Amino acid sequence: MTTIEAAQREFHDASGYLDTATVGLPSRATIEAVRAALDGWTRGSNDLRQFDADVDRCRAAYGALVSIGEERVAIIGQVSVAAAMVASSLPAGARVVCAEEDFHSVLFPFLVDDRLDVVVVPLDRLLDALGPGTDAVAVSAVQSADGRVIDLDALATLAADHDIRTFVDVSHGAGWLPIDAGRFDVTACAGYKWLCSPRGTGYTTVGEHVDWVVPRHSGWYSVEDPWERPYGPPFRQARSARAFDVSPAWFDYAGAAPALELLASVGVNVANAHSVGLANRFRAEIGLAASNSAIVAIDGDSDKLDAAGIRTAGRAGRVRTSWYLYNNQRDVDSAIEALGLEGKRSDGA
Repeated sequence: MTTIEAAQREFHDASGYLDTATVGLPSRATIEAVRAALDGWTRGSNDLRQFDADVDRCRAAYGALVSIGEERVAIIGQVSVAAAMVASSLPAGARVVCAEEDFHSVLFPFLVDDRLDVVVVPLDRLLDALGPGTDAVAVSAVQSADGRVIDLDALATLAADHDIRTFVDVSHGAGWLPIDAGRFDVTACAGYKWLCSPRGTGYTTVGEHVDWVVPRHSGWYSVEDPWERPYGPPFRQARSARAFDVSPAWFDYAGAAPALELLASVGVNVANAHSVGLANRFRAEIGLAASNSAIVAIDGDSDKLDAAGIRTAGRAGRVRTSWYLYNNQRDVDSAIEALGLEGKRSDGA
């Protein structure tokens, strides 16, 4: 296992970077791997089959992060690809419950399908909306805008009790939030945020006994051996979740492999304690109650933070901060100082 301190040494100086929820930072090994792939491209010397090994490394490490076997992990480019696959696989008239605050890549593939009866409710009422008559639910494990974490245990239990098909976007949780992907029919994750990987990488998991999802985007990479006879019928597909693969962005997965392996070597529970711990210290300093999220959204504008060289993001009219492996207590102190809150709490304490 890798300690937090050892993991931090694998990154360049990330002081003041509180925007992992937008784009995660690359490790030194990721940068080196991408540069090596680019150098090989320049010389025309890349062995393209070597990129398959990088993809397989990513499957294994990602599976470890979300507690599922690598044979249940497929690669995708974007979350919306997986969401659209799920939406198009549902029968006409299916009642699908979604959260109205959710990210468009989760919502839109269902809303655009006029065969479906999509019910959109506030996130805090979503679990209550699940029951008899619900055919499917599509929701993010962690909300992009403000970091709220849905009760995954309750979601999985309700879905099992009422035979509800599940699609969960884990993009803002995988890496720091304990997730058992095997409890859900399909999950999806973008790689360029908390997985600290190049944009263009992503993952979907499909449960072992899920037989209703149709691999609409089947292509040359969704068979057992993509390089063997990639022309003509008959239709065939891999027996594992590789059946849901899209063709990989080669250089991106070369960079993703060391990133995921580093995160897996740290372990989700360690990353959770560190990331949520920093977020809660920041929350306490500004007078907010403790939470179970590595994302903290605050009211106000970001001008003071920007002036101090602290990178955050504006989301849904608030300032979003996100806390991760490469952050430390100095980042909390710097943010509090920039906000002018040293020695005083916003609740008057």
